[in-house]
Amino acid sequence: MVNIVEKVVSVDDFIRLREVAGLTPRPYEAAKRGLPNSLFGVQVIADSQVVGMGRVVGDGALNFEVVDIAVEPNYQGKGIGRLVMASIMGYLDREAPRGAYITLMADVPALYEKFGFKLSRPRSEGMYIVK
Repeated sequence: MVNIVEKVVSVDDFIRLREVAGLTPRPYEAAKRGLPNSLFGVQVIADSQVVGMGRVVGDGALNFEVVDIAVEPNYQGKGIGRLVMASIMGYLDREAPRGAYITLMADVPALYEKFGFKLSRPRSEGMYIVK
């Protein structure tokens, strides 16, 4: 049995889940500073531990970005990612005004396509820079 908690994960769980899920490591101090600025967070708890997470960041009106979707490897393929995204989409349905721009960087496009996201190519390309 899993529990869904609409709350941003702790810094330690954030760092751990990103690492075990194979996402790019993020600096502890930056996570400590940045996580409280999230617009929305969700975590999935199983066996008394956080096994999945996701966040929404942005300005809360014009732009929203879905970030940090991660699931513990032992729980992948069991619908945890879909639970995280369903919770995020519920938040966006409640809070994002009509015409808001909602983006994400998709490592697994098939998951996000199930929720209505489309690839931006060829109209535009995703870009990034890491400091």
